[in-house]
Amino acid sequence: MSSVLRPASTGQDPTTAGAYRPISSHLAIAPPVSVVIPAMNEAENLPYVFKTLPSWIHEVVLVDGNSTDGTVEVARELWPDVKVVEQRGKGKGDALITGFAAATGDIIVMVDADGSADGNEIVSYVSALVSGADFAKGSRFANGGGTDDMTPIRKLGNWALCTAVNRKFGARYTDLCYGYNAFWRHCLDKIELDCTGFEIETLINIRVVKAGLKVQEIPSHEYLRIHGTSNLRAVRDGLRVLKVILRERSNRRALRRREQHSPMLDSVLDSTRGEVS
Repeated sequence: MSSVLRPASTGQDPTTAGAYRPISSHLAIAPPVSVVIPAMNEAENLPYVFKTLPSWIHEVVLVDGNSTDGTVEVARELWPDVKVVEQRGKGKGDALITGFAAATGDIIVMVDADGSADGNEIVSYVSALVSGADFAKGSRFANGGGTDDMTPIRKLGNWALCTAVNRKFGARYTDLCYGYNAFWRHCLDKIELDCTGFEIETLINIRVVKAGLKVQEIPSHEYLRIHGTSNLRAVRDGLRVLKVILRERSNRRALRRREQHSPMLDSVLDSTRGEVS
């Protein structure tokens, strides 16, 4: 990977001064970073979300799901250069896909709008990417991670679904259904996202593995939603996640069968051509 973290220098050549964004007095980063935030009626939570976002990020893309509480106005007040994109469909997956398409950075970070994610962790995600990873996956259950939000039932469900993905797809995840992740833009060409709901995180995680991309888990702490109630429904959305796992497994088997039959078909066609000639 050509993009790297480099020491920040006070005596930098003026002709290259704009090429790197300072992260600290010791580090600077070259690739622009876009933060994508799907939001619907999150005006009360946005001040907490934006307060922790690093000043060095390239852009914030807010995907508004037809909010009626002033979400867009609050976002523009907090971050004057915010890029607001109107969501035409419904669901978190649709919102994220819309935001990814609007983002212009080389690195894209997914952040929820409920105040549960700490934007200060973004530096860890970006550091993993510029060090060689394709996909930096947040984990509440890796060493150093944690959650204040998950009930025992949700933890059990996440563990069961995560175990299924690891066994069926050869992954080594410690967390599956978590929305704080980051990746290089080029990954989008290899995972082709096509779902609309909360199962979007699971679909991304599965297709990243199927595409052979390099994954690094990042310990992350999930805090409680600050205001309002989540649209997540454990049973309903758990079943949608399971459906995605089964569908992707079925597609993988079908692909393997095609790969196995292709050499046989080529052999038959070759022999047929020989008889005709």
